Amino acid sequence: MTADAGAPPAAPPQVTSSTVLGWALAALLREWSTRVEAVTADLPHGPRGYRVLAAVVHDSPPTQAALASMLGIDRTVMTYLLDRFVECDLVERRQDPADRRARRVVATEHGRRVLADLDARVAAAEEQLLEGLEPADRDALRTLLARAATAAAPGDDPCGIVARFLDAEGG
Repeated sequence: MTADAGAPPAAPPQVTSSTVLGWALAALLREWSTRVEAVTADLPHGPRGYRVLAAVVHDSPPTQAALASMLGIDRTVMTYLLDRFVECDLVERRQDPADRRARRVVATEHGRRVLADLDARVAAAEEQLLEGLEPADRDALRTLLARAATAAAPGDDPCGIVARFLDAEGG
């Protein structure tokens, strides 16, 4: 049976209670990823660079190897990424006093300012993404998603999870 050329297009499949969670999470994550790419585009390595800079600023000075492991980034790739960050005065490498072979990655003051600006831009992008919800509902959504994610994957590092997802998506 062929469709009548004048007939309206068939309705898309209905989202049911058994598919709504996966659909909603995928739609939000895809749009979140697109927006974060846009606001981090001027940082070396974009979203990946943002995750690295955030980890350097928010964690005690990590070693290069620990940082690569935490974020799921190949150690060789991390070396090139950090080389670029050093050139841009975002981070510096310091010898680990406990192990001369290891290098600690420390954010510069410029790197901290850049991250603060990026954090504000990412937060604004997230607010825009969720603008269809009332502010209290936005907060509740974030809280509930964090609680569900923590229960589903206890002990997983949030930065590492996001890094692996975005890398798989090409971000």
